[in-house]
Amino acid sequence: MKNIILYLIPALIWGSTWFAITFQVGEVDPIVSVSYRFLLAGLILLVYSKVRKLNLNYTLSEHSFILLQGLFLFGFNYWMVYLAEQTLTSGLVALVFSTMLFMNIFNSRIFLKNIIPWKVYGGAVLGLSGIVMIFYKDLMSFSFSDTASIALLQAVGAAYIASLGNIISARNQSAGLPVIQTNAIGMTYGALSMALVALFVGYEFSFSPEYTYSLSLLYLAVFGSVFAFGAYLSLIGRIGASRAGYVQLVVPIIALIISTLFENYTWTVAGMVGVVFIISGNFIVLERGKTKQAPLSDVG
Repeated sequence: MKNIILYLIPALIWGSTWFAITFQVGEVDPIVSVSYRFLLAGLILLVYSKVRKLNLNYTLSEHSFILLQGLFLFGFNYWMVYLAEQTLTSGLVALVFSTMLFMNIFNSRIFLKNIIPWKVYGGAVLGLSGIVMIFYKDLMSFSFSDTASIALLQAVGAAYIASLGNIISARNQSAGLPVIQTNAIGMTYGALSMALVALFVGYEFSFSPEYTYSLSLLYLAVFGSVFAFGAYLSLIGRIGASRAGYVQLVVPIIALIISTLFENYTWTVAGMVGVVFIISGNFIVLERGKTKQAPLSDVG
């Protein structure tokens, strides 16, 4: 029963965080909202690490890799996600983002020299076929002046940047850097880096007076980036990373259900088949692609 609870906590929270992001885009610039979110989450984890007396002292070289992890996992990837959700429904962005599982496998082959089982290629083909089926009309009329086409590119780009972040995280864990502390520092680095980019580009640092903005910010930072990840790490400790990874199969399904209920996402036959293809491809990757990769730090 405890394993089931630990499974449901990250699945339900991460599945709902994609919809919560929709309340973050609008009045406040996306990059500023990302900075707020991960600064709050990073500070919470830093305080937790201090209270638990976890080691927070690292060398300059180690900090440089933690900075890279922060930029790719808690910075640029979420900036792209927030931008994509200005146009696409949160469920579709979550579904596209789930293709990060394929990207993790191929990036681990490139950067970590891991062997890719042949069945993983089949999973990748299934997943890409699903994306094509869902976004067939947008792909056929692709234009850099079309907002839906740009949003799709942003969602794919977010997934790939996050995949690189997972490879960096795997490298950091292999080097003996603990997950909680590196995420605490990495989130803070990611938030500060996004703030610097915003200042350099000239974005305004505003804060929405709407209660939905504040509540969604707290939900994303506290539940999405702290509680869910804590439960996920506990689940990994009890049943192993490979089995715990199946949480990632449920997240986009929950996100799509929420989109259907609250964002009026309209299902088509091609869309339903596409979702089945993507989920099936993800399953093959999780089942056969048991390569050395880090547990996700956040998936929504």
